[in-house]
Amino acid sequence: MNDIDNIKQKQLDAYRVTDKGEALTTNQGLKVEDDEHSLKVGPRGPTIMEDFHFREKMTHFDHERIPERVVHARGFGAHGEFELYESLSEYTKAKFLTDTSIRTPLFVRFSTVAGSRGSSDTVRDVRGFAVKFYTEEGNYDLVGNNMPVFFIQDAVKFPDFIHAVKPEPPNEIPQASSAHDTFWDFVSTNTETAHMIMWVMSGRALPRSFRMMEGFGVHTFRFVNEQGKSHFVKFHWKPKLGVHSLVWDETQKVAGKDPDFNRRDLWNAIEQGNYPEFELGVQILKEEDEFSFDFDILDATKLWPEEMVPVRIVGKMTLNRNTDNFFAETEQVAFHVGHLVPGIDFTNDPLLQGRLFSYTDTQLLRLGGPNFPEIPINRPIAPVHNNQRDGMHRMTINQGQTSYHKNSLANNHPAPVPTSEGGYRHYEEKVEGRKIKARSNSFEDHFSQASMFWHSMSPIEQSQIVDAFRFELGKVMSKELRQRVVDVFSQVAEDLAERIADGIGATPIKGIAAAPTTISPALSMMTKTKTAVTRKVAVMLGNGYHTTEVQALLKELTASKVTAEIVSKTLAPVKGVDGTLIEPQQSLLTAASVLYDAVYVCGGAQGVDELLSDVSSAGFVREAFQHYKTIAAVGDGVRLLISAGAVQAAGEKAAQLNGVLIAEEQSADKPFYKSFIDAIAEHRHWNRIIQP
Repeated sequence: MNDIDNIKQKQLDAYRVTDKGEALTTNQGLKVEDDEHSLKVGPRGPTIMEDFHFREKMTHFDHERIPERVVHARGFGAHGEFELYESLSEYTKAKFLTDTSIRTPLFVRFSTVAGSRGSSDTVRDVRGFAVKFYTEEGNYDLVGNNMPVFFIQDAVKFPDFIHAVKPEPPNEIPQASSAHDTFWDFVSTNTETAHMIMWVMSGRALPRSFRMMEGFGVHTFRFVNEQGKSHFVKFHWKPKLGVHSLVWDETQKVAGKDPDFNRRDLWNAIEQGNYPEFELGVQILKEEDEFSFDFDILDATKLWPEEMVPVRIVGKMTLNRNTDNFFAETEQVAFHVGHLVPGIDFTNDPLLQGRLFSYTDTQLLRLGGPNFPEIPINRPIAPVHNNQRDGMHRMTINQGQTSYHKNSLANNHPAPVPTSEGGYRHYEEKVEGRKIKARSNSFEDHFSQASMFWHSMSPIEQSQIVDAFRFELGKVMSKELRQRVVDVFSQVAEDLAERIADGIGATPIKGIAAAPTTISPALSMMTKTKTAVTRKVAVMLGNGYHTTEVQALLKELTASKVTAEIVSKTLAPVKGVDGTLIEPQQSLLTAASVLYDAVYVCGGAQGVDELLSDVSSAGFVREAFQHYKTIAAVGDGVRLLISAGAVQAAGEKAAQLNGVLIAEEQSADKPFYKSFIDAIAEHRHWNRIIQP
């Protein structure tokens, strides 16, 4: 940990409190004798309200909840640091992007958008991806999502969009879901949503892990260098583990088995030392190239195809510390697209401009007033000196007579700083025009990039998108509305509209979809990094398991940084053939295949008989097979696979082509384990799907 990172941790240390070995006190520091009983008139008499400890405790409890965020209410955060690979001084004067010797502390919050704080992690939704950099020049917030585009082009429509996607007013149903009439009514009447809908109907809306999803700044920002020259920029976060998703059936089951699935995954990874890493990439455009494309670079419903504007990898973020207190840190962290540092500025993106108001406004409500920057998680490491003094929850005790500018009594301190010494100056852009409520004609194309997205997908991904449309529209009550949505997406791709229509009883319009202007292979998740690192395997065994096999397996998995959990019929210690005891982490009752990336069934006739005596064991394997996951079995373990329908009795060769690996007990050696780990790295074995 370097000096600048130490500064933030030391700052937080001043607020960290441990209760270990300490006496119980009131909020005023008075030691409490009894915390089990309120003060009464006799043992059965009425409570006496002079019991100030009771009143203080109950009053605090009654006021503990603060308003949840209007959007991104359900989130999870972690601390980390950013290291710069190469200086970007050619483009920006932001110090944390120009000095490669600095490691910048940061805090990240991942979130869902539509649901309440109590909703599930695995709903179909956009994911927030917000990063607060604690830089020497002040806090910089890169507030983004796991998708590079947005539903609307102008912020004035944001309340309408959120009202449409939220639960419907008559009954507050459905929670954390876009599968209902008001959302699809908005989509069908606001066709600028078409591109974003393609992303939301894809696997990008169902991330396997926060650690396995990309992040995007969404908006077009501006870099400004020391010479005052400007470049347009878009920000990307590229996960080192690749980009991977759950499948739809899996997400629904995970929501019941473990609604905190993504939270738990991130927390456990950091606790285990498997620190998530994301590389920062930038797309940079010269100002003179602003109008060089067939789309408007300021349109938030458009992306810059990576094949046209390559992503330049310039640094890495590592998440290496969990929070000490969820409320104090994750719930109270306040992000704002307007938290900038010198060298980064805005553009005329109309969605970005509107967000500049909304972020401050919502924090004022949630966090009790204008002093929310003084909450420890929000405090910059840069010194703060201004003329703000009052307001609710003021923490700083400012000395001195003056609280205004200009002044003579304090020699005009705190004093403005010239740009040459680090003072922030907005980029001087010449702007001309009439005040008008309108949108540029360059924003009128709503379908070409939606079409590009569709045609850039693999057949598997296209099938998933079609199924997503069919599910969502299958929940829409209005038949007329379902038809309108098909009409809209007939303008994206005819085959897409036809396949959606086949599943919902609608009719596609022929001959109106334009051919895509370009294909972008970078949009497909199938092209992303594949690795078994940090994947989670269920190792199923029973009494009489082959000890040497299990020991060798666990050794190879550990060496490959794959996490293994022993799953048995019960949580009682399980005995191997040589008498070795092993402690299961999960039982067939507490575990489910949807919580794992792969399944391994150990050999040993007695142990397999024990597993087969519980009908849920075959269901465990069958479900993993149906979700295209890697499955392996050795010796007698193959009987469980046969019972589950994952393999035929004599189908070893065919099975291995479908991500199901089987072996005789004596061949369960290092090469077999390596094949198993290589298969896990594939994430899914889509060749089990019968293509339409």
